[in-house]
Order: sequence, then C-alpha cells, then structure tokens
Amino acid sequence: MTQNILVVEDDEVIALLVEHLLTREGYQVILAKDGYEALQRIESNIAVDLVLLDVMLPYVDGTHLLERIRGINEWGNIPIIMLTAKSSEKDIASALNLGADDYISKPFKPLELIARIKHRLKQRK
Repeated sequence: MTQNILVVEDDEVIALLVEHLLTREGYQVILAKDGYEALQRIESNIAVDLVLLDVMLPYVDGTHLLERIRGINEWGNIPIIMLTAKSSEKDIASALNLGADDYISKPFKPLELIARIKHRLKQRK
C-alpha cells in the first residue's frame, strides 16, 4: 500500500527535490506551495500518512499549521516532521512542544531525511 506524504514547502527547488526523493522511495507526494494551500488540503481531510512541514511559509506559517493539525482528531497520530531553515534551539523546542515529531534543519541531508521519514512511518504502525 502506497503511503501519502503531504509536503508543505514554498521553495520550488526544494519541493521538487523532496518530491523526487520521496517518489523514488515509493511514496505518493501531495505538494502544497504555501500555508493557505496546505490548510485547504488539511481541511479537505485527505488521507495522509506523514506531513513534512516548512515553518516560514506565505499566508499561513508552519507553526500555525502545526497547531491546526494537532487540533484535528483524525490527524492526531499523523507524524509531522518540520523541515526548515530556522535552526535555533528556541525554534526547535517550540516546534517540538507544539507537537512536531521531528525537526530537520535546512540544508538537509537526503539520506537522513528519508531515514527519519521511514522511522516515523514505522513507529506509526
């Protein structure tokens, strides 16, 4: 069964790179290019197995999206990995305290990203 990953990323180059990496691993990728588009996808209750979420997004930032996702019962057990350029200890602690399952700083290492995604998906089962 193919697993769906919602990738919320406004940088087109990074979004395409992540999509390529995930597709190559057999995942189905659902892209959202900004916070508003991500909110629409979340509220449409699409079937998602994991969310890869940037923090700095146009319209609705990733922190707000994280809080919103964690407030939806059906999405409560979906792993959320923050993938962002914000890398201060305060930013990381804040995201984890709001319910993020993991935090990866950009620039990221592709093999590490895939390994963390696989780990979170395996934990979910």
